Formats: sequence, structure tokens, C-alpha cells
Amino acid sequence: MTFTELQHACEIMGMGEKATLAEIKARHKELVKRYHPDRGNTEDPEAIRQVNAAYRLLMAYVGEYRFSFARQEFYEQNPEARIEAQFADDPIWGGR
Repeated sequence: MTFTELQHACEIMGMGEKATLAEIKARHKELVKRYHPDRGNTEDPEAIRQVNAAYRLLMAYVGEYRFSFARQEFYEQNPEARIEAQFADDPIWGGR
């Protein structure tokens, strides 16, 4: 897989630079409902194939992704937890 292929798959799926696994799956489900031939979509029979190929490529990419469980990454993904940890012991802000 190349970065260009990954970008193309994101374009087909209508994804931005960041997405959760749940967002990828939901978008795929939405596009399959829209383009599936059984739903009467006969205008572009190639569309469902492109959507499914893009989904498989994205799932392969996220399947190989290495998740970071480091403190810094946790706080980057959960800024409210960082603020709570930073100010929890403060008598004015933390209230403890």
C-alpha cells in the first residue's frame, strides 16, 4: 500500500485526515446503503466496488496501526483528562 492509495481510499470514503474506527465503519455502512445495486442504484455499478475496495484498504491500514498507550498520547487524545490531572489537587480548581 502506498500513501497515494491510502489518500484515494479516504477520498472515496469521504474521510478526513483523522477518523476513528467506528467512524470508518459507519461511513462504509452509509455508502453501501447508498450505492448497493439491490437498492436500485444502477447508475454507477462500479461505485460499490470502489467503496468496498477503499474500505478493505483502510481496514488493512488500521489493522496494522500501532496504538500508543503512553501518558503523552493518552492526554493528547483525552484533553479533559489532562486538565483534570493537572488541576485535581488545586484547592480552587480541583475542589479536593
